[in-house]
Amino acid sequence: MQTKLTLRLDEDLIEDAKIYAARHGRSLSQLVADYFAALAGRKPNDTEPADVRPSPLTDSLVGLLRRDDTCGPDAYLDHLRTKHLHREVQ
Repeated sequence: MQTKLTLRLDEDLIEDAKIYAARHGRSLSQLVADYFAALAGRKPNDTEPADVRPSPLTDSLVGLLRRDDTCGPDAYLDHLRTKHLHREVQ
């Protein structure tokens, strides 16, 4: 059940919060509800904004590749150095 809540806050704070909410595709009410849920140690009713939530395709690909030493962060940095410096990494 949802109910109305009245808050008294600084006008500038409210305006900043509205801008933040709009940039993240959320309403101000959703932001406040998510914050209250986090305070209570619960997950928000609405999950993360659409721009953060992985797509079903991404979810289906997770775990397909096996992990080995050729896929680690050092291997990727070596690849970037080779690609952009045009030389082999020692």
